[in-house]
Amino acid sequence: MRQRRFMNQINVVPYIDVMLVLLVIFMVTAPMMPTGTIDLPSVAKSTPPKPQSAPLQIDIASEKDWTLRDTAKPGAAAEKVGKEQLLARIKTAQGLNPDQAVVISASKSVRYETVMQVMDLLQRNQVAKVGLLVRQPEN
Repeated sequence: MRQRRFMNQINVVPYIDVMLVLLVIFMVTAPMMPTGTIDLPSVAKSTPPKPQSAPLQIDIASEKDWTLRDTAKPGAAAEKVGKEQLLARIKTAQGLNPDQAVVISASKSVRYETVMQVMDLLQRNQVAKVGLLVRQPEN
C-alpha cells in the first residue's frame, strides 16, 4: 500500500473569495454612512488678537557681559546687568505688563552653553515668554 503524501501548498482561492465578498460589502455600505460636519468659526465671531507689547531684549556679548534693553521705550539705553539685576528688572517689568516677552540675542562668538544658562535662569524664575532673536545675514 502506498503512503499518502502531505500537500505542502496553501490553497488561497477561499481567501480571495472572502476578500472579494468583503470588498463588495464595503463598497455598497460606504455611501450610506453619515458624513461628519465641522462648524468653522466665521470672521465676525473671531476675536481680534491682542496687540503685543515690545519685548525685553537681553544681549549677550560674552559669558559675563549681559545687557538688558526695554524695546518698548525707544529712547531707553541698554544697561549692563548681572544675574540678580537681570532677574529683578525682568520681574518688575513683567509685574507691570505680564504679557511682555523676553528675547535673547547673542553674538556669534558666544558659546551656546551661555545662552542656555540664561534661558535656564529665566525658566527657573518663572519667566513665561522667552524667545531667541534671530538676525538675517547681510548679503
